Amino acid sequence: SVGGFSSSAKKAAPAWSILEQTGRSVYLLSVPGSTPPELGAGGTTVRGRWGGWGADFANLIFESESAARRKELGRTAKLFMHGAALTRFVVPQPAQSPGVAYTADLDVHGLSVRAVFGDADGDGAPESVAFGTGEADLGRAAVGGEGTGWSPVSLAWKGADVETHLRFFVIEAGAEGHFRLRAQVDQLNRFVAQPPEAAERLREAAGPMVDFVDNFPAQLIHAEGDREAFLLEARQSLAWHRAAAAHVVGTEKPDVFIHDIYTPNQMLTSRWWMGAIDPDSVHHAGTPEAERAARWAEVLEMYQGLDAIVGEALVGADEDTVVVLSSDHGAAPMNRQVRLNNLFADKGWLATSVDPETGAPIVDWDRSQVVFLNMYSVFIDPEGLGGDWTRASGEAYEALRREVSDALFSLQDADGTAPVASVTAWEFADTLHLPTDRVGDLLVSNHPGFGWSEETTADGAAFVTPKATGYKQAIAPGSTQAVWTPFIIAGPGIKHGVELSAPVAARDQLPTILKAMGVPIPDDVEGQPIAEAFTAAD
Repeated sequence: SVGGFSSSAKKAAPAWSILEQTGRSVYLLSVPGSTPPELGAGGTTVRGRWGGWGADFANLIFESESAARRKELGRTAKLFMHGAALTRFVVPQPAQSPGVAYTADLDVHGLSVRAVFGDADGDGAPESVAFGTGEADLGRAAVGGEGTGWSPVSLAWKGADVETHLRFFVIEAGAEGHFRLRAQVDQLNRFVAQPPEAAERLREAAGPMVDFVDNFPAQLIHAEGDREAFLLEARQSLAWHRAAAAHVVGTEKPDVFIHDIYTPNQMLTSRWWMGAIDPDSVHHAGTPEAERAARWAEVLEMYQGLDAIVGEALVGADEDTVVVLSSDHGAAPMNRQVRLNNLFADKGWLATSVDPETGAPIVDWDRSQVVFLNMYSVFIDPEGLGGDWTRASGEAYEALRREVSDALFSLQDADGTAPVASVTAWEFADTLHLPTDRVGDLLVSNHPGFGWSEETTADGAAFVTPKATGYKQAIAPGSTQAVWTPFIIAGPGIKHGVELSAPVAARDQLPTILKAMGVPIPDDVEGQPIAEAFTAAD
């Protein structure tokens, strides 16, 4: 398969290419799917996310070795569940000198770092941790404190030395070698910018890059100290993006600036906030009022941080500037997670086992006929799913597809509630505005309160109560306002202070923006300009 966010996967020109073709200079900052080569010599791309492009070093969790913990996390400790490990397990070493509780050797993307857990009072519980490479001191951080400062480091990537920065935060450090550390890598370097010099100019203006908090699957949802670690990174992320916006608008001065930040999504789909503040969550009623108010204050702080970023962009706006605020999805409470692959394994359609040491699933694809993948797709082949995938057909295929659909609609939680809202055959994917050649054989959507998971587990349970309390995918929008998104546009020819009379489709946003900028709308662009937004009709 082709990565959906890579340039080679696109079937139509993205907005930034359309705008560049009009002679405008374009600057893309942390925009999913903007992986080069797309913009020409006059364009700038900084960290085109998700395309597997450039020296992209993820932030990491280091945790004391625990076979039970390793098995519990399984492949959810890995980037997108199949990439590099985001949570790494380390065996602590006994102290070799007074005032030290224990040490741990960390591998941070190939850089060897020793963590020395200081125990000044000798009670076995460290008060702080010092970090170093043997050649360089990387700072000291108090347990649960603000962390170390940024230290310059060089990381290897495809034979090249990547000059970047590293800092640490100590989430937990206790007696008997129990610890949990966070390593943050400056996510800005010359190998994630085109042209490369744009990275250095941006770092000089905004400092080391904290793009967004955590990753997928979320790692900061397990320990009680993870919430504070999350907030620390979230504040750093919002501050960095604000400084970056000021630099791009005030110094780089492109004709078009497209800027994305992922921290809001990570917060609202994490463990600590949605369950406490949303009345539709099963966790809401049991959350003490004081805690609920504290969690809401933290969410409000996040929104105020977004507002400040927009404010920096507005500083450079004039009467000819079009300003747009948008999002690709909302977020709803997740009360129960549904492991559809456990259901399929129970039916005998998915041949799977679990690695006894790592907890990672092992799938026998040749003996498997049905699997759930990619947020909403169920892939079906009665002859087996091994090898390069092609769409199956025939009577046996149709019979199995009907059987799988019936099983999905029959699925019920212990209280009798059904998670499945709809099951759509691939032939009708266009009714969901999805391409028929890029989906599974059945497309399954869930009712609010539920969320799908690809995981298989040894216990075979189809329903679990997850640690994360927010969810964003596979919910049919309909009347579920939690997954609706904001769309705000201002500029020449746009009505002022007007709320649209009804929700609009996301696909109508691009033609609306192009019309506001006086750019011809290409024939292959879906959707129509939102006529109600303009001061006068054509």
